[in-house]
Amino acid sequence: MNVPAADSRDRAFARLCDHARVGAFVGILSDQGDRTLAVNPQLRLIFGYPLETEEGAVAPFGPDRFIDPLARPNLVDRLQRDGTITDFLVRVRRADLSPIWVEITGWAEATADGGVCLEALVRDVSDRKKLDDQTRDLYHQLLQAEKLASLGQTISGIAHELNNPLATILTWAERLSRRQADDQTRRGLDVILSEAERSARIVRNLLTFARKRHTTRAMVDINQVVEETLTLRSYEQRVTNINVLRALAAGLPQVFADPHQLQQVLLNLVINAEQAMLSAHGHGTLVVRTWHDGSSDSVVLEVNDDGPGIPEETRTKIFDPFFTTKEVGKGTGLGLTVAYAIVQEHGGRIWIGPPEEGRGGASFFVALPTGDASAVRAPQPPPEEIAKDLPRGASVLLVEDEPALAQAVGDGLADAGFVVDHASDGEQGLARTGARTYDLIVCDLKMPRVDGMQFYRAIAATKPALARRVIFVTGDVVGTDAERFLEETGCRWLAKPFRMADLLRAAREVLG
Repeated sequence: MNVPAADSRDRAFARLCDHARVGAFVGILSDQGDRTLAVNPQLRLIFGYPLETEEGAVAPFGPDRFIDPLARPNLVDRLQRDGTITDFLVRVRRADLSPIWVEITGWAEATADGGVCLEALVRDVSDRKKLDDQTRDLYHQLLQAEKLASLGQTISGIAHELNNPLATILTWAERLSRRQADDQTRRGLDVILSEAERSARIVRNLLTFARKRHTTRAMVDINQVVEETLTLRSYEQRVTNINVLRALAAGLPQVFADPHQLQQVLLNLVINAEQAMLSAHGHGTLVVRTWHDGSSDSVVLEVNDDGPGIPEETRTKIFDPFFTTKEVGKGTGLGLTVAYAIVQEHGGRIWIGPPEEGRGGASFFVALPTGDASAVRAPQPPPEEIAKDLPRGASVLLVEDEPALAQAVGDGLADAGFVVDHASDGEQGLARTGARTYDLIVCDLKMPRVDGMQFYRAIAATKPALARRVIFVTGDVVGTDAERFLEETGCRWLAKPFRMADLLRAAREVLG
């Protein structure tokens, strides 16, 4: 075997270093000043130096190159203590000051002045680090999804327990508010009614954001979505000094949309605006506007903040998946991407407003199409007006296992002219329907022994005509068998807590 001469080996090794896809560095790191002895072309490329740069002018590990000021002392201490490092991950600046992640594997000897003579291999791992961060974010999202799924089951039970007393309070407050009362009593009843409705909205919001929902579209009042979303954030805004200004146009046409998905879009825009303002100056003013654009027959929503604004180089990437300006672990970069997808699925569009001269802040716009620009929601008549159109003396079976709620709803139906019979569960309800005939059935879905679904199937099998005159009331159906059941049967249903006027309106439609 022929062994190459020393000079041939040196030339071969030099060629290997020149063509290697990993950076090579030989030099001295010292507090008295670094000195570069040798670098290969790949190291120049990694750190953004022109290939013709003299070796002595290449300073990849100077103190000003490290983004974390403690990273270089840590690196030198490790080399002095162990004499070697393997895959030492650190964030540094290139020659143009742009940040990159590199891994350093090297060997070193201590020098007389307290520095080290380092021989190192350097790899640019910025792309891998970005992918690792994205993977970690996705992992945390999956963990969060699992937490929310578990939380959703708990909240569903809580919602049912809360909605029953809330429905009772609403029904009694509504009935009492129609009676003669002094001014103080009237004010008290109005407060009870409004606060009960506020509590009901909070429960609905909890259900919306703790559980997955099937897409269910209906005619939606965008202003109502705005109010419910801002109510959800009201406490957080109050304690963080965020002032909210509403400029909601009256008489807007409704849009055909999933209100829960629209709330998800708006919540994302609002939270982003809050975070931008708080990071900029610790407080802020949020403006939410709505109006009707007659030229495109669409309803437009604007969310405006007085934060630092959005840089020009960021504006084109703001809706890209995984793009975020937040620190690692503070955001996934998916919020605006999901918002964009939801708006697109609804046939609308979402965009960023142009920067305004002389002021900061950012404006996001969402436009949603409407089929009828003149479709303005008419004011709902009070229960006594609806009751005029109902047949007096019609018999109704109320199947409800909550005694207080059954009493309140039963009395409300009696006020409207119904003859009311009560059953405390589905089993007793079947016994009642077997003994006499009813014009209408109002039935809870979730009950002990025989629930609403079992009750309905038994009625449908024996009295199909009566099955078409069933109205269900329930605390929560989202993502459950009950939701699929209601879709399949086409039965009318009301979410607890409901207003008596809504129940009477449904009764009028069922009785035809």
